[in-house]
Amino acid sequence: MRKTAIKNDIVERDSHHREIMRFIDKTTLEIDRELSDLDRLALDFVTVLEKHTSYVIVSGYVSILLGRARASEDIDIIIPKIAFPTLKKLVHDLKEKGFYCINEEKDSDIFECLTEGIAVRFAKQNTMIPNIEMKWAKNTIDEVTLQTPLTVILPMGTLRISQLELQIAFKEMVLRSPKDREDARHLRKIAEGYLDNKLLQHYKEMLRDFH
Repeated sequence: MRKTAIKNDIVERDSHHREIMRFIDKTTLEIDRELSDLDRLALDFVTVLEKHTSYVIVSGYVSILLGRARASEDIDIIIPKIAFPTLKKLVHDLKEKGFYCINEEKDSDIFECLTEGIAVRFAKQNTMIPNIEMKWAKNTIDEVTLQTPLTVILPMGTLRISQLELQIAFKEMVLRSPKDREDARHLRKIAEGYLDNKLLQHYKEMLRDFH
């Protein structure tokens, strides 16, 4: 695979020079490749989720979606706080699409977990891995993440992921594990020429005292 910079866009091509990834603008990225099982799980879940609430995908799957070759057992999703009736409808529709909650069976218990800041996990029936880890936004950083998503257009749908500058800053300043640092390096490389370095530094300053 080779990378070609065209103005403000970064284009990834495969060995046959077929374009597989392109930054359309500051808020939109297009990826044209065969979808993985993890991609399909994400699309199946958010197709239901976005009927009830906004969301943003964060953490390791963002790097995987953008070409990093590493394993992951879950997809992390942040949503805003929602009322119990909305949560009930969401869980009902997820069940209709073959999902179940790993943590709890009752809607009221799922809602209580979220209220207490505990993430809830959803998987397809008769499986546990991979799964979706969903939590409510609980701080300013989560709110900013929800307000500044990057839309990824895939062959079978769209996903909203964390703004790359914020994703990189969070991995470098807060998480800082070897895996997270490798994720950040990958995102820096894949989006070279696209990243807003001033914004990235702004997020790093925001996160300096984050706990």
